[in-house]
Amino acid sequence: MQIREMSLKELDAIYELLVQLRPELSFKEFDDLVYDMRHMDYKMIGMLQRGKLVTFAGVAVQTNFYHKRHLFVFDLVTDENHRNRGYGKEMLEYLVSYAKTAMCEKIVLSSGLQREAAHRFDEKNDFMKKSFIFVKAL
Repeated sequence: MQIREMSLKELDAIYELLVQLRPELSFKEFDDLVYDMRHMDYKMIGMLQRGKLVTFAGVAVQTNFYHKRHLFVFDLVTDENHRNRGYGKEMLEYLVSYAKTAMCEKIVLSSGLQREAAHRFDEKNDFMKKSFIFVKAL
């Protein structure tokens, strides 16, 4: 098992996995957004098994008044054919180490309302519900 930062040359493999989490996302939109997110130093972290991407995390170190310096996890997904094998937990352990190295005080993630299994996973891995996010479409 290898965990490493993914390159822009690996966008096809990342998209193939990320679309399991975000099925409404077209490849063109994904490609455009990856380039737009460069300004925030968005990192694409992959866990590979025999060269195949099995778990993906999209993260960025951010700072705000509420969480101070923190690692924000925008995306965290394990391939549906590889779930319940501990890969998500292993990725979170890697992200804890990554966040500590970046001198972060916390790891923060947001999860959709209809993702009860993901919420159980988060809580099992010591994440607690801290706030609500309100969104208004424009």
